[in-house]
Amino acid sequence: MISDPTAPDLTHVDAWVFDLDNTLYPAACDLFAQIDQRMTAFVSDLLCVPPVEAKIIQKRYYAEHGTTLSGLMKVHNLPPKAFLDYVHDIDLAPLDGTPDLVASLAALPGKRYVFTNGSRRHAENVTKRLKIDHLFDDMFDIIAADYRPKPDRGTYTTFLEHTGVDPASAAMFEDMSRNLVPAHQLGMTTVLVRSTKDWSHEPAIARPAGPDEHPDHVHHATDDLVHFLGTMRRKPLTSP
Repeated sequence: MISDPTAPDLTHVDAWVFDLDNTLYPAACDLFAQIDQRMTAFVSDLLCVPPVEAKIIQKRYYAEHGTTLSGLMKVHNLPPKAFLDYVHDIDLAPLDGTPDLVASLAALPGKRYVFTNGSRRHAENVTKRLKIDHLFDDMFDIIAADYRPKPDRGTYTTFLEHTGVDPASAAMFEDMSRNLVPAHQLGMTTVLVRSTKDWSHEPAIARPAGPDEHPDHVHHATDDLVHFLGTMRRKPLTSP
């Protein structure tokens, strides 16, 4: 257990809540770019518009509704399954085995959860590729959320009810600042996972965090999840 008094103090935490994409794996591997491209292709085919126009619609729905899917469901009455199956049919080769991540997650005391705006199937595929699937107690996806994506506050309440997590003893890790606002309001410790990737193509209101981002509702920020997990102060793995 880390005893450095200057390290981030998470000794009160026994529930560890992780976003999936660009959080549990580094944004630099560019895996999400595949999903982004497939969302554009889906919108183009669905609405019979050119890819350039489809991209504009896709990003507008993402900014206004939390996810592109949510916008398609609300505006076009789209049944969600076909969309989720299509956009998550990607090549996971960019995700190498990450033994340091495995060890860091395994050392966390208490329970671990994935909380994602994607599908459970996608979360299972990604965590299996990363060799960390066995380390999670549950995965809460967009279907469990009744298709209300983060940052809808009601979705966080549903997550807490579903898992029985006490927000006062929980930490949430996210790459998107706006998705940590409800977590902070509900009493969770918030950790922003930042990157140096260029996010200028994303809507300003819904961009993943850049290297200098640290708003007031974020308790801790890191550019390296594994390093943060390895250097923070936490409870012993097995309490006396």
